[in-house]
Amino acid sequence: MLLIADSGSTKCDWRLVAEDKTYRDYDTIGINPYFHKEALIEAELLKNEGLMAYRDKVKAVFFYGAGCSSAELKRIVDRGLGAVFTNAQIYVDHDLVAAAFAVYDDEPCIACILGTGSNSCHFDGDIVREEVPALAFILGDEGSGAYFGKKLLSDFLYKRLPESMHEALVTQYGLNKDSIVDRVYMKPHANVYLASFMPFITSFKHEPYVRDMIRKGLAAFIDTHVLCFRDAALVPCNFVGSVAHFHGDILREVCEERGVRMGKIVHRPIEGLYEYHIKHYFQKIPF
Repeated sequence: MLLIADSGSTKCDWRLVAEDKTYRDYDTIGINPYFHKEALIEAELLKNEGLMAYRDKVKAVFFYGAGCSSAELKRIVDRGLGAVFTNAQIYVDHDLVAAAFAVYDDEPCIACILGTGSNSCHFDGDIVREEVPALAFILGDEGSGAYFGKKLLSDFLYKRLPESMHEALVTQYGLNKDSIVDRVYMKPHANVYLASFMPFITSFKHEPYVRDMIRKGLAAFIDTHVLCFRDAALVPCNFVGSVAHFHGDILREVCEERGVRMGKIVHRPIEGLYEYHIKHYFQKIPF
């Protein structure tokens, strides 16, 4: 069996593929080697009874994840996976590679991630190339869930939100300065916490405040992470992730304003990854 994984910082989608190309889908917490060590990765996988029922039958694992950007970080995930899938060859790469594979349609393109975090690359079918780095949620992540969550909470504390949104945050989340500061500065995974407010933000899409915030954030992403590529106006610019999926109308407007050739929006990269691996790797797996 072949196992494909696409992991952001919040959630990891797993697709287990049989020899006849049928599949089963599973999910776990997001696995990020910046925050998770081998033992935790192993422990989280062992909790998933569905996956574990097939662990000895898996012959190859293709894992693409946030944070898997260096050989050292990839080794952390490799060792965690290898401890569970002992009969499998393990391949670990960056989630940006997963985005490139998931949206590729046999022509050069720009592939972008707009989920918990944000990033971009150019893919010609052979080489995945970054032009500017992703600086994560403190220095960068323009247009991401963490980026908008940070803006929402700061405006909440500065009392800049529309009254309806301010009251809803107090009622639904019991927010105050102390609880926010504790969660952002004193506890791990602040980026995931910040991005967790995206469903709340999306529920207020009708508010001019939200539309303006989303537009400015997506414009900052396009200006920094798309227009940096010389052929940004010539090749399709494709997007994966929940922010792109739920705010595609604003994203399309921003792309048109900047002369960017808008391509597809894919909510869950695992679908495109499945097709890509069936096409390029399936015959190589020792079932």
